[in-house]
Amino acid sequence: MKPESLIPPPKWRPGEVSRAAFVGRVWLRMLKCPCPPSSAGLELSVNNHAADFTLSTGLSPAISLSCLVHNSSQAEELLWYRGDGQVDLKDGNKVNISNICISPVNESDNGVTFTCRLARNKSVQVSVILDVQFPPQLSGEETLHVEEENDITLTCNSKSNPQAQSTWLKDNQSLTLQQSRHELYQTSEFFQLSIRKVQKSDNGTYTCVVESRLGNGTRDFHLIVEDKKPVFPKEAVIAAVVVVTITVLFGIVARKDKFFKCFKKPRETALR
Repeated sequence: MKPESLIPPPKWRPGEVSRAAFVGRVWLRMLKCPCPPSSAGLELSVNNHAADFTLSTGLSPAISLSCLVHNSSQAEELLWYRGDGQVDLKDGNKVNISNICISPVNESDNGVTFTCRLARNKSVQVSVILDVQFPPQLSGEETLHVEEENDITLTCNSKSNPQAQSTWLKDNQSLTLQQSRHELYQTSEFFQLSIRKVQKSDNGTYTCVVESRLGNGTRDFHLIVEDKKPVFPKEAVIAAVVVVTITVLFGIVARKDKFFKCFKKPRETALR
């Protein structure tokens, strides 16, 4: 057997040499530029919740949300979103763990979604929906004036969470609704009473009462029904103005000679 040093090198055909060189270059590039690490197995948690959840809270000075990366072998950048808008984070509050603070917590935060996402793979995320509970914010009074036979609508703010029960009183008694004249309309934010073609008997104080397990609220409306003002037909008014104008003009024309005499300049008397 020949020594290895004496074994002649393999004979490559021209096409085989170029193919081998191409494969070698591909392997060399893969070694120099490794693929980015996979995000498979990476998980996030927000306040120890690994899945989307709802956070119930009341009106408070502040609450905090903490996002943490799990199963990572390297530094991972995190992003926070409030709804669709990205939250600005300081440089020291982005890698592997990130905290945000909502201060103060108020009515406008109810139903808002906060989401923590992995920067290099935004499909890795956890969302939290704020359930901000608060009593009805209702108080005060106002006075309304309306003419007879006109319509009027009384509106009070009934916004609360959970949604409150609302009723109307008149002069501290339950309001007797007349189907042909009264109409109630309620949303999650306001409660309305509409009265069609008001009458003198509708005079009085109407109270909007909003009741919730977190608290109650009331607002008074002092309704004053005024006498209906006489309405003159527009056509009749215009006709009267035209008649008066024409009469005045005819009067001036008929007495024009007298007017001109009043303004006629007297002749100067010649000196003798």
